[in-house]
Order: sequence, then C-alpha cells, then structure tokens
Amino acid sequence: MKAKHSKYKNTGILFELLVRQITTDTINGVSKSPAIGIIKEFFKKNTTLKKELMLYQTILKEKFNTERKADSFITAVLKERKKLSATELRKQKYNLIKEIKKKYNFENFFKTKVESYSENASIYCLFENKTNPSQSVRFRYNLIETVMNKKQKINRIDETYNMYSKQDKDVRTLSYKIMIEKFNEKYGDLTKGQKTLLREYINNISNTEKLKKYIHTEITKTSKGIKLLSKKVDDDIVSIKLKEVADQLQLIKKEPKVKDKHMISVLRAYDLVKEINNVIK
Repeated sequence: MKAKHSKYKNTGILFELLVRQITTDTINGVSKSPAIGIIKEFFKKNTTLKKELMLYQTILKEKFNTERKADSFITAVLKERKKLSATELRKQKYNLIKEIKKKYNFENFFKTKVESYSENASIYCLFENKTNPSQSVRFRYNLIETVMNKKQKINRIDETYNMYSKQDKDVRTLSYKIMIEKFNEKYGDLTKGQKTLLREYINNISNTEKLKKYIHTEITKTSKGIKLLSKKVDDDIVSIKLKEVADQLQLIKKEPKVKDKHMISVLRAYDLVKEINNVIK
C-alpha cells in the first residue's frame, strides 16, 4: 500500500496552521485566540504530539554538507520516531482535530497557505510508510536533498511554541503581530481596510504571485484615490506631496517581492486617504 499524505494528520502542518490562526485572530480583534489554548493543551511538554513535532522541526532546520551525513541524520530521526506510541499519536491527533472543529470553521482553517508544505508532506509520508520500500526510498531521498540544499533556518515554530507556553497575552513572535503593534503605536488602530490587507498578506505569504496581484490592485486604487484627493486640497505644497506619495506607491509594483516595508507603505497610504477625507469634508 502507498502512504498517502493527509494534512489533517500531519503534525507539522497542523501546528503551523494553529500558529497562523493566532495571527489571523489577533488581526480580527479576538482578545484571546482559541488557537493559543489548543497549542498549550495538545503541544505541551511530554505529549506525544509535541515529541513528534520536534522531529518534524529537527528535519526542517538541520543542514548537512554531505549525503552520508544527511542519510545518517534521517536514520537517527526515524529511530526516534519509532519510539513514539502509534496509539497515543492517533488518539491525540483525533482529539486535536476535534478541538479545532469546535473552535473554527474546519474548511476555512485548512485553506491557509503553509510554508514548507511539501517538506512536511514528505516527512509525514516517510514516518507513516510501513509497507512500500520503493516509496520509503523516494521519500527518504527527497528529505536528504532538503537537508543538504536548504539554508539554515531559525526554528520559528519551536520558538513560537515556547513563547505561547509561557505567555497568554503576548502574541509577539510572529512578524505580522509585531507589524500591527508598531503600526498601532505610531498611527492608531487599524481600519477595516488595513486588516483586510494584512489578512491577505498572511494567507498568501507563500503564494507570491497572488499576493503581488492583490497588492498591485490596492496600490493602483489607493494611488488613484490620493491623486484625486490632491486636487481638492487648497495648499499647493500639500497637493504636490500627495502626488509624490502616489508615485512612490507605484514604484512598489516594480519590486520582485512584496516585503514588510512595502506593506507598511500601503498601510500608511490607507491612513493618509482617511485623514485627507476627514479634513476636506
């Protein structure tokens, strides 16, 4: 039998989705995200799920410069995986999914894009494949290539877990949350439009083409709005400055990748449009 990938049973993907859900909840004004409680309950120290998550993360973060070392590393991880109780894993994953269904729309929860999805899928299939040697070899070499080729990454998910396990209120490990806090500190609470923009950024962070298309549409719309408003402003200097802002926004469309600083620029532009509208009313 072939080992088929199931994102509903993939510990690495489930945890990453919960982490992203916390960010989405925060943007939507949820004071205490249910995902935090789920992480603390199911991924606390000494749970079988936590132990399996650490194996996923070990593969994702490690790097070796020879195939022999990478192969030995995968062997060592598989040895540790075999020590985990299959019965406990099934039970804990079942209860985890049950809890996610209670707190969230199940279909929407799994729509979020996950970074390193294919790598997590290969890990799952290698862990779960028990009867197909040819498949095991294929999955194994996929992971060996991953371990050898990728750059060293910060173990963001593990750091996030540690932060959530210690703090209920501070959701600061995700760059998006930090972005929101910094923006709110300087410019006031986010508007509905700004929250929508950030939500698109989070949900499509790994889908660069879709994200670029959305940002370009927003920039075109916002730039046009600023230029129209500049004609209604009596002060010539202010009018010129507004046109410059609109032109600067257009330059973002030439960038190959949407970065945090570009997001901040568009968020500020939203605020600018709001303030001008308030003044000229």
